[in-house]
Amino acid sequence: MTMIDTVDRHLREWVNSTVERVEVHFTAPKAVEDVRGIGLYLMEVGIMPPASTARLPPLQVALRYLVTSSAEDPEGAHRLLGELMFAAMENPEFQVELESVPMAVWTAFGIPPRPSFVLRVPLQQVRAETRAKPVRAIPVVKTIAVAPLHGIVWGPDDTPVPGAEVQAPALRLTTHTDYHGRFLFSMVPAEGQKITLRVKAKSR
Repeated sequence: MTMIDTVDRHLREWVNSTVERVEVHFTAPKAVEDVRGIGLYLMEVGIMPPASTARLPPLQVALRYLVTSSAEDPEGAHRLLGELMFAAMENPEFQVELESVPMAVWTAFGIPPRPSFVLRVPLQQVRAETRAKPVRAIPVVKTIAVAPLHGIVWGPDDTPVPGAEVQAPALRLTTHTDYHGRFLFSMVPAEGQKITLRVKAKSR
């Protein structure tokens, strides 16, 4: 089972293998950060379409991390962020979002806007499939003869009723009469079953 903390550890290892001598933290960005570090703040858990597969698809969501950088000087922080951003763009595991982070986010942190990007990482959880029980006996196949069933719906004075709805409720079949009041069910059991018909015409 893969959990969010497993993704956190994977991201920490990826950052440490991409840029040297950095401190990785998962807390919200702070106003003053004068150490060489990378911030990976889990900002949102989003929807991700299920994978296309013939088997039971895994449960999956998208984790959106706000990536920021810090250093002893702004130039160092910018360089660090650029290195990590281009490395993430080359990594097929991640999706980099470069849209501007809403001002409300920085206001909630209590800090002015700073260079950043959003790293979108998929999180999957495989579901156990229920295996079909093996067949331990020879299947018995029963067949039944079928035949068409047709008739005419008559109204008062032996007048054919067109457009009437004819149902065979037990068989879940429905058809309608033609202009001459005739109806047809192409296949119904030919024997051994009484078929009850229900006719609806002019709301009656």
